[in-house]
Amino acid sequence: MGAVICCMSEPSEKKSLEKKLEKKIAEIRRNKFGQTKLKSVDSIVMLFPMFKERLKTLRAMFEEYDEDSNGSIEPHELKTFLEDLQLHLQENEIETIFQYCDIDGSKGIQFNEFIVLLCLLHILTEPVSSNNSPKAELAVAQVGQVFDTIVDIFLFFDKNGDGKLNKKDMIRTMNEAHPRERSPAHITKNRFREMDWDKNGQVTLREFLFGFINWVGIDVDE
Repeated sequence: MGAVICCMSEPSEKKSLEKKLEKKIAEIRRNKFGQTKLKSVDSIVMLFPMFKERLKTLRAMFEEYDEDSNGSIEPHELKTFLEDLQLHLQENEIETIFQYCDIDGSKGIQFNEFIVLLCLLHILTEPVSSNNSPKAELAVAQVGQVFDTIVDIFLFFDKNGDGKLNKKDMIRTMNEAHPRERSPAHITKNRFREMDWDKNGQVTLREFLFGFINWVGIDVDE
């Protein structure tokens, strides 16, 4: 796997990473234009059992890199993981990724945050013919298709195509495809509130991933 994550040593490292994600999502949108098979929220919910089953297979990988078995991955453990992915990053770059994926600020990457980390790496990196370890290959080979589908779902909700979700996007998407499936307003608002971690009225891809994993039913201690 070859890295395309770079140039994150400026004071605005997180913003830089956010911009890279937005650019990548825009590129994916262009490439997938008109190809989505998602027709309604109901068609997404029907995929939840498959998502949960496949994402849970990453638990063994998480536990392998959680060297001290404390239920979270610390920066030095993340460094080992990234090196196995052949992402040889500088210390400040590793710290940026760590902080970006430690969305709850617990100073450790828990299992659900680890899934978010893998999905972001899947989006931001490109596979190459190399000597990747079996552990590293598992991250892409076993759940890559699931991550692609989750990105499709984000694009399905992002009606105005700006790379962020707002409450209007959520309500429109929840209700427009099949009026008979209309979700109660309080449920739609709760779903949005669960994803809007910084409470700024917009949901980034990172926030969506974390919220969506909880939505599917992947628990930290599961």
